[in-house]
This record gives sequence, structure tokens and C-alpha cells, in this order.
Amino acid sequence: MGDQQGGGDGGGREFQRVSDELRSRITDGTYPIRSFLPSQRDLAEEFGVSRDTVQRALRDLSDEGWIKSRRGSGSRVIRTQRIQSSTARATRSRRGVTLGPLISEAFEKPEVTLDVYTLTSETLDPHLRLQVERIRRGYIAPQRIALRMLLPSPEIPLPYPRVKDDRRDTRLLERLHRITARHTESLRGALLELGTEQLVPEVDVRVRHAPLAPAFKLYLFNGDEVLHGPYEVVERPLALDEGVVTALDVLGLGATLTHHVKDGDPDSPGSVFVASMQSWFDSVWRLLSEEDPEEERAVR
Repeated sequence: MGDQQGGGDGGGREFQRVSDELRSRITDGTYPIRSFLPSQRDLAEEFGVSRDTVQRALRDLSDEGWIKSRRGSGSRVIRTQRIQSSTARATRSRRGVTLGPLISEAFEKPEVTLDVYTLTSETLDPHLRLQVERIRRGYIAPQRIALRMLLPSPEIPLPYPRVKDDRRDTRLLERLHRITARHTESLRGALLELGTEQLVPEVDVRVRHAPLAPAFKLYLFNGDEVLHGPYEVVERPLALDEGVVTALDVLGLGATLTHHVKDGDPDSPGSVFVASMQSWFDSVWRLLSEEDPEEERAVR
């Protein structure tokens, strides 16, 4: 198949494409909770890749907590992103407000600003890569993209994830740092290429670390909309190379988010919430955060 040509780099790109699309379908409700994904054969045929590439993508989704796979039974969706909205404003999604359509609509504006506070960047990465693909295909044409992302400092002790009965075991924290670094590099590289290739006139990508252990995740879209939700602490088995451990982890992918929109009334609940979250983000960004030592920035 095509993904077996040209060595590991091509296979890596194909694997990323398949896993990104499957994550998107899970979060936008195409594959709802408790549903089964198509068979490996069908996915390989649809994406034009080998079954080995599909299996690699499915292992990645399983490791990140989206699906549970059993030999002979297929892969079932066990976690998705639930969003509760208090606004009557509808997106194009027929299944209610979801992260994918909100990001898509934000990127359809001439100027895109996105401020994110999160434990890792794994949820955001596939959504941004899909917007990059829409730009490359000419479906949308933003003139400016500005992303600011706040992550916890790798130097501070985090209460999660960790092995339940051994606080000194650092394997889960090291795994978290690897996941964060991989997805941050992925989304940053994809966005910066838009500026390098002059597909978007101005691209500004900034990643900073704050000495805070995130108790919630936050997305701010164009200063007008907010998604906000707490990280729920859970106990779950987690497979490591050395075996299965009982982990104290958080629901990031499966946590319920609330959707708030600024309207014409500055004193309305939605307007007040958006303004307060923007002020909180700006204050932490300005006063507490430090730049990623490997930060790359493109401003044209």
C-alpha cells in the first residue's frame, strides 16, 4: 500500500492522518460513545493505507483512552468529549455543540485567536491539524492565526497522573510529558508551516508553562466564546511496558465542558463568564508563565 513506500517518514504521516481523523469523528459524534469503529479492513480501504498503519492508529487511540479494542470484537468508543451549552446559538453539528465545529467556525473568520489552558495538548492537536488541511485545500482562508497555549511547568510535581500506591514512581508523569511534547510539536509545526509556505499571511504560535497543576481545561475562541470544564480524577488500569498499573488519572478527553458565549449585554452570565476567563488567562500568561525553552515563533 501507499504508506509502505518511502520509509518511516511516509508511514508516520499516514498514521498521523488516520489517527487524527478517527479522533475527530469520535469528538464530533460520528462514532458516538459505546459504538464500534469500522473494521480494520474497512478503515484500511477507506484511508488507502495498510492494516499495520490502522493498527498503529488504533493502539494510539487506545493508549489515549478513546477506545477499547478486543480481538474478535473490534474497537468500541469508551470516551468522548461532552459539551453542555447554555446558549441557543447553534453550530452546524446536528448532534449538538461539539469541539470540532466550534474550532472550525473560529477558523472560518479572517482573524483567528485561540487561547488554551490544558494539562496536555493531545485533544487540541488533531483538531488544529484538520483546520490546517482545510486551509491547504482552499476551503477556508484566514489571514491571521494566533495561538497561545498554557501548559503546566514540567518542573513542578503534579498530583496526577501517578501510580496509586507509589508516589515515587515517575513513569506516568514521564509518559505525560512525552504525550504533551509529541502533540505540542505536531500542532506547532503544522501551524508554522502555514506561515512558512505563505498560505496564511500571519501565524503566531506561542507556548508557555505555568507553575500550576491544571484543575480544569479552558478554550477561548476569538475572545467571544469559552469552553470550560474540570478534570475529574479517576482510578483506572494503565498498561506500561513493564506491565499494568493502577493509575490515578484525570478525564481530559471524556470530561464534560460547558459552553459560554459573549452577547450584546456585558452583564449577562455568558458575557461575564467569557470576560472573567479571558482576564484570568491573560493574568497567568503575563505574570506567572515562562516561555518554552524550545519555543519556535513565526510572525510574518
